[in-house]
Order: sequence, then C-alpha cells, then structure tokens
Amino acid sequence: MEFRVACRIADSPRPRALSRKRASGDGAGLSGLSAGPLGFSAAVVALVCSAVCYGQTREELDQARNRMVDEEIVAAGVKNPRVIQAMRITPRHEFVSLAQRKLAYYDMALPIGNAQTISPPFVVASMTEELDPQPSDKVLEIGTGSGYQAAVLSPLVREVYSIEIVEPLGRKAAAVLRKLAYENVHTKVGDGYQGWPEHAPFDKIIVTCSPEHVPPALVAQLREGGRMVIPVGERYQQNLYLMKKVDGKMEFEALRPTLFVPMTGKAEEGRRVLPDPVNPSIHNGDFEEVVGESGEAAAWHYQRQAELVSGDGAPSGDHYMRFSNFQPGRGSQALQGMAVDGREVRNLRVSLYARGEELRQGQDAHQQPMLVITFYDDRRATAGQGSVGPWLGTFDWRQQSAVIPVPPRAREAIVRIGLQGATGKLSLDQIEIGAQKEP
Repeated sequence: MEFRVACRIADSPRPRALSRKRASGDGAGLSGLSAGPLGFSAAVVALVCSAVCYGQTREELDQARNRMVDEEIVAAGVKNPRVIQAMRITPRHEFVSLAQRKLAYYDMALPIGNAQTISPPFVVASMTEELDPQPSDKVLEIGTGSGYQAAVLSPLVREVYSIEIVEPLGRKAAAVLRKLAYENVHTKVGDGYQGWPEHAPFDKIIVTCSPEHVPPALVAQLREGGRMVIPVGERYQQNLYLMKKVDGKMEFEALRPTLFVPMTGKAEEGRRVLPDPVNPSIHNGDFEEVVGESGEAAAWHYQRQAELVSGDGAPSGDHYMRFSNFQPGRGSQALQGMAVDGREVRNLRVSLYARGEELRQGQDAHQQPMLVITFYDDRRATAGQGSVGPWLGTFDWRQQSAVIPVPPRAREAIVRIGLQGATGKLSLDQIEIGAQKEP
C-alpha cells in the first residue's frame, strides 16, 4: 500500500488547557481491539488498514483521530462518554517519533525506542474505561512509556503519578507532557514494582506492563474500595484483570487475554516461567480454553469480530474460532505472541484446519483471509513475515500445512489469524506451530 505522508506535522493544541467540561463530552459522532500492545507493526499495516496516512494540518489530524475513535474504539465497545472524549482530544502523534507519526491514528502498537511500544488506542481506551476514572481520583500509572496513557487520564482525574523504569523513556515522556502542559501529571524514573509510597494511597492504579504476579506494594498502596487494572501472566500468555480492594482483600475479575511488554526490574528478576525461544509454540490452538466469563478464547488477544463456536463438527475438541465480516476493510482477527530465536530455529512448521463461507478479498489484494506470522528482532523492530493462505470462496473443513522460514535476527513473533479486512466467514481449528525438525 502506498502511504501519503506529509513532511511536517502541525503543532497540536495543548489539551490540558481544555476545561473538564469539555473532557466529559458526550462522545458524539459514534459511527463505527485486544494487545494487546504488540499486536501490529508498521510492516504489516497494509494488511489491515485501507485509509491513507495523515499529517501536516491540524484539521487532518483531528479528522484522523476522530475516525480512529469512531471505527476502532466506539465500534469495539467502549461506551464511557468521558473516556471517548478524552481519546478524541489527546494528540497521540505527539507521543511517537516523527518516523511513526504517519501511523499515529491507526489502532496499532508502535515502537518508541528501548524495546518498548506505545499501546494501541483501543487498549488505552478500554483499560481507562475499566479503571472508571473520576474527577476526584488520584491515579498511579506503572509504565509511563511514551506518556500517552497518562495524557489520556489527565482531563479525567485530579492527579496522575506515573513511573517509568527505562530512564531515557521516562525523561522523554516527562518533556513531552511538560511541553503539552499536562500540569496534573507527575512523573519519575524508578522501578514501578515498588509503587510510589510517598503519594499513596491511590484511588486507582493502572499498570501498562506485565508482571508474572501482582506486586504486593501496589496492593498495599491501593486505597480501600479502589480499582486496579493490570495485565498478569507469563511472558506471552497474559490476562487483563480488574481488581477491587474490598475489606482489605483483592477481588479479581479476568477481563480478556492480552499481551504487554514485561514489567522489568524486580518483577522480571523474580519471573519463574520463562519463554523457550528454541522450542516455539502457541497455546490454545484448538480453542478449548476460555477466559472467565468473557467468552473469549484464552491466549488469543485482540479478538475482533471473532466468536467461539461449540459443536457443529469441530475438527478438534468441542470448539473452533469463527471470524465474520461483511464490511470490506474492517478488522476481524485474533493474535498471539511467542518466542522464537532465528539463530536456533530455521523454519516453523504450521498446520491447521480451515473452513470458508463466501470468502472474498477486501478493498485490495492485501486484505485476504490468512494466518500471518510477523517476526521481530531484539529491539522489537520488524524482522520479516510469512503466511498461510489466503483462502477464498466456500469450502468445507480441510487441513493445510506450510513451512515458514524464520529470519536469523528474529527473537519473537506475533501470529495473526482472521479475515484481515476480507469479507465472509472463516473458521479455524487445531492450529499448531513449532520448529521444523532438521533432517
């Protein structure tokens, strides 16, 4: 896909100067997902996006941002009008590099340096909504990153305290937040595992990196009746949890599968289950495991226009995943991450069962039903990709397998399944991925 990119980005308005009344708007213009934050990369955006890139004028930036909110946030189920309005007024392009600004208003993760990413806007909006921010709240954020999440929270709450362990990121985010006059956002460089005890207790805590277990200090610093939104789990198998402190104890609710960068520092030092990049694999490829009462398949994050179907002749077990889309260009997919070391693994063997109903290409040749594996290096820059498919037309269950080469500099990968902007119904089951044995 050819992108139209302007050579200069206009200065953005200073969101902190907006009144709280404006920040609690009604979310008008509602026309129109979970990585989790590692869901997409610039190299694969052509597979899932059909619009041109925006830049240059403030009007174009505002139009792009509002379109993103309508089509990727409201359409995906975010309902809180204050959160929706905060997403409309927060200039995401200010929190990414000049090279990434052309992609700022796509619903995708973007690299921000130091092997970190800025979360997709839907993830930010969804987590903010689960936090239920109130004008009187004092909020602790663990993982400042680019500063974008703190900026979204700024007009919604009284004070935001944000901690970043990576010093260059923390200092850069602080500078951007100062430039944009987010006066109620306070930042520091430090290990978020320890929280910020000098300013505790907090009404709400939001964690934008994933520990294996909930840090005890964060539990202690959450006030009675407070809420915490946090991704917890293994490196590539995480769930997003909403936690509430009731009578001094934490009540847990699993919201959905997700994928965040790991919480480093003390949290990472104590991690017990480590990924095995020499033996890459995915989890729940037969879709038999479900997260809580969400109805979503475990391990697969950023599920859009996807449903678990039981019975009906599933090739493996009782369930399979069905993707449905009738609007060309609209996303319908699920994603999963895995570790893979291209120095040790030369090829991946992929096998699956697929069934199609009136499958048609989307708005261009990039938008076709398929399985795509995108590889990333140790800096989380795209290292290459491979695919199985595309599948078109109508056909009954059939098994398909393929061998996908692994780039030598690959250290991890994202597996993406679904329609990718195509239309029709695609059913998948018994997906297996592993290192191909050398002869």
